[in-house]
Amino acid sequence: MSFTVEERGNPNTLSYRLFFKNVEGNYISPFHDIPMCADEAQNIFNMVVEVPRWTNAKMEIATKDLLNPIKQDVKKGKLRYVANIFPHKGYIWNYGAIPQTWEDPAHKDDDTSCCGDNDPIDVCEIGSRVCSRGEVIKVKVLGVLAMIDEGETDWKVIAINVDDPEASEFNSISDVRRLKPGYLEATVDWFRRYKVPDGKPENCFAFNGEFKDKDFAINVIKNTHTFWKNLISQKSKAGELNCKNTSVSEGNSPFCCSADEAKAAVGETCPCGKGDPIPSTVDKWFYK
Repeated sequence: MSFTVEERGNPNTLSYRLFFKNVEGNYISPFHDIPMCADEAQNIFNMVVEVPRWTNAKMEIATKDLLNPIKQDVKKGKLRYVANIFPHKGYIWNYGAIPQTWEDPAHKDDDTSCCGDNDPIDVCEIGSRVCSRGEVIKVKVLGVLAMIDEGETDWKVIAINVDDPEASEFNSISDVRRLKPGYLEATVDWFRRYKVPDGKPENCFAFNGEFKDKDFAINVIKNTHTFWKNLISQKSKAGELNCKNTSVSEGNSPFCCSADEAKAAVGETCPCGKGDPIPSTVDKWFYK
């Protein structure tokens, strides 16, 4: 199963959007219409790449927008960029999300004692290749970190692209620790401090910041898939989330989006144009 993307609006501006299409060329939602699993029997998951490694723009699936395109997060009317917290440059992995998952804000997790963050579950892909924004890759899960972000459970799955040249060598979180020494420690450090330059306190973690193993991670992912199924079947309240989809909900569901409706929605956005330069302040380094 393959997917393509279509840029709309001007890059590095508030108008920029990245819409997804299926193999037939029809617009889809990356949140709802891309399957969670690429190979369920082998526990291989699809990952939507939101942020390529070493970049700073905080791009994310727009869960509240029709068709859930990727767009840049906004804070106080300005595009959001993560700071370079020495020695880290931008995001230190390919960062994204697993489709058809949802961290339910009404569910208090037994392990973290905190409710979900209302987003698809996040993934840090540690392979050697820098991926492209909007790319859908197949990943093998290695473990998970339980970050607590402003009182909410925000799981961070550690995974590797199955097409990575070294993928066969990585089958557990201990393999990451052995073959990429310092990477897991850097990951905890990054998540702990990345909001500090914005004036926020350091994040904390469940399990004293220890990574849980592959089996634990897969179980967490499958639980968030169950929460998503409850969301899409209207068993859970959607709130401000946009659950319109083109392939999951039945025709009589308010969440059903026809191909014509999807095409019209994209047509209402601006065609892709010349982008603005990235602000020079994004290259600033922060030390602590």
